[in-house]
Amino acid sequence: MNIEILDGQLFKQMILQAMHHLTKHKENINALNVFPVPDGDTGTNMQLTFSSGANEVKNIDSKKIGEITKRLAKGLLMGARGNSGVILSQLFRGFAKDTEMKDQLNATDFSSALKKGVETAYQAVMKPVEGTILTVAKDAAEKAVNVAKETNNITDVMKETLEAAKASLNRTPDLLPVLKEVGVVDSGGQGLVYIYEAFLAVLEGKAMEDVEHLEPSMEDLVSDHHQNVQSQISADEITYGYCTEFMIKRNESVEFDEQNYRAKLSEHGDSLLVISDEQLVKVHIHTEYPGEVMTYSQTFGELINIKIENMREQHAQIVQQEKSEENKDKERKRFGIITVAAGEGLIQLLKSLGATYVIHGGQTMNPSTEDFLKAIQEANAEKIFILPNNSNIIMAARQAAEVAKEHVAIIPTKTIPQGIASLFVFNEDNDFETNERDMTDAIKRIKSGQVTYAVRDTVVNDVMIKKGDYLSIFEKEIVATSSDRVQALKKLLQQMIDDESELVTIIYGEDVNAADVEAVEGLLENEFSDLEFEIHEGNQPVYSFIVAIE
Repeated sequence: MNIEILDGQLFKQMILQAMHHLTKHKENINALNVFPVPDGDTGTNMQLTFSSGANEVKNIDSKKIGEITKRLAKGLLMGARGNSGVILSQLFRGFAKDTEMKDQLNATDFSSALKKGVETAYQAVMKPVEGTILTVAKDAAEKAVNVAKETNNITDVMKETLEAAKASLNRTPDLLPVLKEVGVVDSGGQGLVYIYEAFLAVLEGKAMEDVEHLEPSMEDLVSDHHQNVQSQISADEITYGYCTEFMIKRNESVEFDEQNYRAKLSEHGDSLLVISDEQLVKVHIHTEYPGEVMTYSQTFGELINIKIENMREQHAQIVQQEKSEENKDKERKRFGIITVAAGEGLIQLLKSLGATYVIHGGQTMNPSTEDFLKAIQEANAEKIFILPNNSNIIMAARQAAEVAKEHVAIIPTKTIPQGIASLFVFNEDNDFETNERDMTDAIKRIKSGQVTYAVRDTVVNDVMIKKGDYLSIFEKEIVATSSDRVQALKKLLQQMIDDESELVTIIYGEDVNAADVEAVEGLLENEFSDLEFEIHEGNQPVYSFIVAIE
C-alpha cells in the first residue's frame, strides 16, 4: 500500500499489532537467551514493557501522532523491565521527542524519528555493546533514512527498515562471540524485529484481525478529574453517589437514537458519556439510582460489562489515604535503602541488615521503573540508596532515579552478596556522599557465586552442560557442573576460596532440603575448617545456593 502520511490512529494500530505479535512470540525470544540458567526473560521483559506502552495509547482517539507517541513513551517508561525493556523504552522515547509537536509524519519524518530513537537509546546505555538490540535498531534506522531520500512511501521505508533489521540481527553472532558459540542471534534484537514485522503488516493491510479496535475507556476518561477533586469536597456534596458503567448489546429490531437516549439518561445523573456503533452502546454515568438507568437501557438490548462503584465510599478511602500520606511526610526519614530480592528468608535477611524496602523480584522477575518509583514513595526518605542486586535491573533503577523527585543514588550491586556487603557498611551517622562512596567501594571486596540448574544442553566456555545439571557460577562465569547440587557447591567453593578468604556466607534456596543443609555444614567443617562460615535460609527461587566470600 502506498502510504505517504502516517497519523496517530494508524500508528496506534501499529503499536497494538506489535503488542500482540510480541506477546505471541515472547517465548521464542526467551529461548534465545545465551546463559543456560532459567532466566529466559528478555521476551517477557520486552512484552511487558511494550504492553505497558500500548495500554497507554489504546484508548486515545486523537489523530495527532505527537499525542500518541508521547503517551506511548510514558507507558514504556513506567513499564520498562530489564535491560531489553529499558532500551526499548528509550528507542521510542527518542521517537516521541522527534514527533511530539507533529500531527502527521511523512517518510522523512518517520525515518528521522527512528534515528532519533537510536541516538536516545545509545545515550541511555553506559557502555553500549554492539551485536545487541542497539545495533539492530541503528542499522535499521540508517537504512530508513537512506530509503526516505528516494521515496515518499512510508510502507516502502518500513519494508526496507525491516529487511535491514533482519540482516543486522543475523550479523549479531559475528559481533558477539558468545552468540556464535551457542549458535543464536541476539534476543533483544529479535524482539525488535518482531515489532517491526507488526508495523509493516499494518501498513500493508495484513493481519488486521489481530489488532484490537478499542473504544475509549470511560474509567480512563473520567478518572483524573474524579481523583483530583475527591480530597477537596465533602461526601455530602456528592449528589449522585454511584459511578455506573455498562454496555448495551443492541437489539437490531429496536430503534436506537443516540441523542434521545443521551437526553433521557441526563435526567438521571451527571458525568454522562455515551458512545455507540451499530452493535454496541457504551455508557458511563454518575447516578443515585443505577437500577433505573439500567432498566431503561435494557429496552434497547442486553446489558453486559456492568460495573457500579459507590463514590462516597471511594471518597472516604481517598481522604483517609491522603491523611496517611500527610502523616508519612511528618515522619520522613533521613535515609532510605531500597533493594531487590526474591525469597522470604532472603528478604527478611536484607531487612535485618537495614533495608527500608525490598522489592520482590530478581533474575526471572525484573522490577519495572514504576516498581522502583513506588518503592521510592514507600521508603518515605529525604535521600535514598537503591541496590538492584542484578545487572539486568540496574538500568531500570537508574531510569527511576531520573524520574523521581527525591535525591536517589544507585549503588550498582549486581548480586545479592554485593548488596549484603553494601548494607553492612551503611552508617546512619555519615552523610549521603560518604555512604554512597563506602557502599560502592564495598562491592569490590566481595566475591559472588551461585548454584543453579541448566534449562537446556549447551556448551559455554568449553564446559559441557546437560539439561538438569547444577551449574557452579563464579561471578558471571560457569566454572563447573554436577548432577548433585551440594557437589556443585563444593566445586564452586574450590574455585572461589583463596588464601585471603576469611568468611563464607551461604544462603540456601527453596529447593534445598534439610539433608542438603546438613551436607553443606559437613562440607564446610571438613573441607574448609580454617574459615568462618554462616548459613542462612533464603527460600529464593532459581538459585539453590548463593555464596558470598570476604
